[in-house]
Amino acid sequence: MARIQFGTFLAPHHPLGESPTLQFQRDLDLAAHLDRLGYDEFWCGEHHSSGWEMIASPELFLAAAAMRTHRIRLGTGVVSLPYHHPFNVAQRMVQLDHMSMGRAIFGTGPGALPSDARTLNIDPMTQRDRQDEALGVIVRLLRGEERFDYDSDWFTLREAALQILPLQETMPMAAASSISPSGMQLAGKYGMGVLSIASTSSEGIQALPTQWGFAEASAAKHGQTVSRADWRVLMSWHIAETREQAREEAVLGLQKWHNEYNVQVLGRPGAQWVDDAWALLDQITGQGAEGAGAAVVGTPDDLIEAILNMQQITGGFGTVLGFAHDWANREATFRSWELVARYVIPAVNGTIRPQMASAQYVGDNKATLMAGASAAVMSKIMGDEKAAAAMATTMQQMAARMQGEENDPVFRPGGGLPTAPAGDA
Repeated sequence: MARIQFGTFLAPHHPLGESPTLQFQRDLDLAAHLDRLGYDEFWCGEHHSSGWEMIASPELFLAAAAMRTHRIRLGTGVVSLPYHHPFNVAQRMVQLDHMSMGRAIFGTGPGALPSDARTLNIDPMTQRDRQDEALGVIVRLLRGEERFDYDSDWFTLREAALQILPLQETMPMAAASSISPSGMQLAGKYGMGVLSIASTSSEGIQALPTQWGFAEASAAKHGQTVSRADWRVLMSWHIAETREQAREEAVLGLQKWHNEYNVQVLGRPGAQWVDDAWALLDQITGQGAEGAGAAVVGTPDDLIEAILNMQQITGGFGTVLGFAHDWANREATFRSWELVARYVIPAVNGTIRPQMASAQYVGDNKATLMAGASAAVMSKIMGDEKAAAAMATTMQQMAARMQGEENDPVFRPGGGLPTAPAGDA
């Protein structure tokens, strides 16, 4: 099985009541933390309402993140194309690519929040068509085509060409996809990657097995190709050393996110207010009788199993993105990402197999290996009178020291308090 890559998807979803200034800084700290841990990708989105999702310009945020990171790739997850003139979007992505030294990934979508479209007076029925139209123009600009005109009912171009092209020869691109086929079809049309952002819900997970087929069919129709290596699947998790610790750390924050954001602010279809935080946790993690298993709150082993299961469900994908949230406090959240890097990533990708095999080999053959090594050492010692005498002296000193320790009832770390010799009681 090919190795998969790992990253994070920062919408963000931050509870109300905290300083947005510090929220921005904490998110930048997370990007730097993940870069140090060796994660492959960092994504953030564009939103203009709801209070909880407060990054209005992913390009601006990622440019700041680029200054704090070294190798992690930086994706717009996503730029809502109907909100912008396509030429300006292309210009900003080129600048981000240069400022990040060729680490930009261009992710697009039609716009997720109805309240954003209302603010900008955009008819929701036009958003997906406008994403498609804008993307077609942006692709031409990023490829460096000769100057061209373009007329639309919502933007116009005259003799348009970019004065600077991306640093990367081909900037990676991805289209956001949820339950409907439109995102997958758009990815197939332009031969680009996919960002499955609804895979954190039970409905989204159920739709995944058939989703990739839409991309392949669309690619074939438009003379393009798509690769599962460019398919990114979003998963939710909070990880700790024990399942009980993970649940304790996440239970109240998850309830706040569900009740106050999904239900009270967004009014997601089917989402209901839940007063019992533990019952909600069981439902979301699949621990209850009707659990959807849409999130993992547990140990590294729990997440390893979930990722391998997701690969089976989908038929295979290239990158798993962890949904960034505030279910737990900062310290527990950062530790969760570290545990994933230390244990989950190497286990899923098999990079620790050679070490495990090496330890197994030595353990299985230790008697033979040690016997041979000991015999070789003893043969050299016994062949030299001075070495043999020195060894005998050393053995006598060790025996005397051990006898003294047995008679000395002093606490030593790791050794406990020796029992007094018989007759001293």
